[in-house]
Amino acid sequence: MSKTGLKILVIGSGGREYAICRKLLTSPLVSEVFCAPGNPGMQATGIQAVAIDELDFSKLIEFAVTKQISWTFVGPEDALVAGIVDRFQAAGLKIFGPTAQAAQLEGSKKFALEFMQHYQVPTAAYQAYSQPAAALAGLAAFKLPVVVKADGLAAGKGVTVALTRTAAVAAIKQLFAQGQHEVVLEEYLSGAEYSLFAVVGKDNYQLLPMAQDHKRAYDGDQGPNTGGMGAYSPLPQLSERLYQRIVAEVVEPSIKGLRQEKFAYRGILYIGLIATATGPKVIEYNVRLGDPETQVVLPRIKSDFAQLITDCLAERQLAPVSVSNQACLAVVIAAKGYPQAPQTGQLLPELAEQADVKIDFANVTGNSPTTLRTAGGRLAAVVAQADTLISAQTAVYHYLAQKQLSNCFYRHDIGTKATHQIFN
Repeated sequence: MSKTGLKILVIGSGGREYAICRKLLTSPLVSEVFCAPGNPGMQATGIQAVAIDELDFSKLIEFAVTKQISWTFVGPEDALVAGIVDRFQAAGLKIFGPTAQAAQLEGSKKFALEFMQHYQVPTAAYQAYSQPAAALAGLAAFKLPVVVKADGLAAGKGVTVALTRTAAVAAIKQLFAQGQHEVVLEEYLSGAEYSLFAVVGKDNYQLLPMAQDHKRAYDGDQGPNTGGMGAYSPLPQLSERLYQRIVAEVVEPSIKGLRQEKFAYRGILYIGLIATATGPKVIEYNVRLGDPETQVVLPRIKSDFAQLITDCLAERQLAPVSVSNQACLAVVIAAKGYPQAPQTGQLLPELAEQADVKIDFANVTGNSPTTLRTAGGRLAAVVAQADTLISAQTAVYHYLAQKQLSNCFYRHDIGTKATHQIFN
């Protein structure tokens, strides 16, 4: 099939956006993919980086009009919460993502929890507080460990699982000191965590492959929460029975809630789940694809992803998503000091792609993919797709073992919850 000329703009600059652009470029419907602001690592893959900040809506709209962009795909949550979809729609432009109102499902933990409670979506017991003194007093109602969350956006790092009262008090005080207007205390839920993604259209939705993220910085789920240090898909430990319960008890009431709230939701609904002893419960909603889950979910989609989004925006019925039986695993390389104070400026070794290994770059700078320097916390995801999860895991760690990564680190146990193998 020949290219039919869709021009697509992707908003964002990280590994998630790299993976989205990479997937869209495989579609026979697509002629060009632009990414704003993108990153220098994208050059090698044919993605056209555009030096416009993701929150500069006026310039993004001007670019979309000038370049006759067919539709825009929004990667990061901050742009969605700030109302990029509303602005683009007001300018008569097609854009994939929820409006600012609907984006509060991620922008406000309290809003999301109240939504879940109203639509009977199973989740943790919680209480929100707007004053430090009230939050500190409210601790007495929660057993240890207790989860302390920023109500607003915190790039995946605004969550503390406090094992002691002292740690909980410190987390509450820190969040308020950082400017959070509201802090949420939640019951701690124990069990395996999973990520589920739904493409939500006008009258129906389609589920993408599920994945498991690894939030803690270090091996064995130790250290502080991060934006995510690695992921894999599929989930061999997830039974079909539990999957069907997730769809019936979590996905269906969530979608029903979106409809009843009249959000006109055209975008991704990410549901962070935990498989508790009593059944699946929701940890959080996000209103976009996850990072690094996107890097392992999209490669497994065999059907045309650009067609799926095109149909969604045209309010057509969404076709079922065809999924590969192959497994995909990604390990994130992060700068030393991440997430608290990542080092910047150090030269990365050349991270060339191989037949079985792809590199989705994120926080990097430079003029060439072969001379990239670190520019933030998460630098790149090393991604492998193979017939089995163990083979994909082996390919990623073999690749990483060949690289001299000074002042960087990565986890050595991504995927072991499924494979039960440990790499040293």
